[in-house]
Amino acid sequence: MEKNYNRKIDHKKSNYRRKEQNTHGEKPDQNVSEQVLKAMAHRRLTRGKKLKRGFFFTLGAILMAMGIEVFLVPNGIMDGGIVGISIILSHLSGAQLGLFLFFLNVPFFFIGYKQIGKTFAISTLFAISVLSISTYFLHPVPAFTADMLLATVFGGMILGAGVGMVIRYGGSLDGTEILAILLNKKTPFSVGEIIMFFNIFIFAAGGFVFSWEKAMYSILAYFIAFKTIDIVIEGLNESKSAWIISDQHKEIGDAILARLGRGVTYLQGEGAYTGDNKKVIFTVITRLEEAKLKSIVEELDESAFLAVANIAEVRGGRFKKRDIH
Repeated sequence: MEKNYNRKIDHKKSNYRRKEQNTHGEKPDQNVSEQVLKAMAHRRLTRGKKLKRGFFFTLGAILMAMGIEVFLVPNGIMDGGIVGISIILSHLSGAQLGLFLFFLNVPFFFIGYKQIGKTFAISTLFAISVLSISTYFLHPVPAFTADMLLATVFGGMILGAGVGMVIRYGGSLDGTEILAILLNKKTPFSVGEIIMFFNIFIFAAGGFVFSWEKAMYSILAYFIAFKTIDIVIEGLNESKSAWIISDQHKEIGDAILARLGRGVTYLQGEGAYTGDNKKVIFTVITRLEEAKLKSIVEELDESAFLAVANIAEVRGGRFKKRDIH
């Protein structure tokens, strides 16, 4: 694997140097070229990471299939996107749902390959294949509940958990979002707006095919699945960033270190109106620590500026909480 990687680097290196020499008319710096090319090159995933991804893709696809075949479809409830279209076509034709799920998503596999990359496309194809096979085997399983509300809530949660798991590890189980990304480049609408337009037509069609009552349950299931996806991707332990501007920056920083056990970074700032130099405190906390941080700041400087924002993910650095003495 290392030999193949080095061969790719050498090939790209020669092309890069030729291109740079033609552009600037001078010999490029060899060390800079190598650094740039190593950054550009795509390193293959290790076997352990591939197995981990494969496991969560499989688990996520099976969970989605359970939500569809054991909760939603037996009660005439739909989901949005390609899954919703597949459910309608399967109901009207009597053909297996898994066939529509696979063949309607295949075109988006090629779009994903061009727009997002090879790894994403292969991951998506694998996850959709597992989803299609799982729906085939779960189709004979009787409905877990005949209660429409329970089927909507739990079907949406299980489906959302499965989709979120696949997205978190770099794949997709529905081609609608891939299509929306493509159309977003050619239209004035955002990705979210395009997906919303698609789903309005899909749920409206579901109202004619099933019933308007079931269409309303379908919208509720979609909303529950949507929120569950966010929870799975971002996690329940949501982190927050805090920016504090105060003349008592040293005291506040020391208090955060001692009383919250969180790391603090001092940044240099300048007031646009006054031109005064200010120290800006930056720290990352959990939502459970937000109230305590506010009390620390208020206690040491009531006039301090404090801004708190949600963070989807924190990696690296020294985010791990220290012991509080």
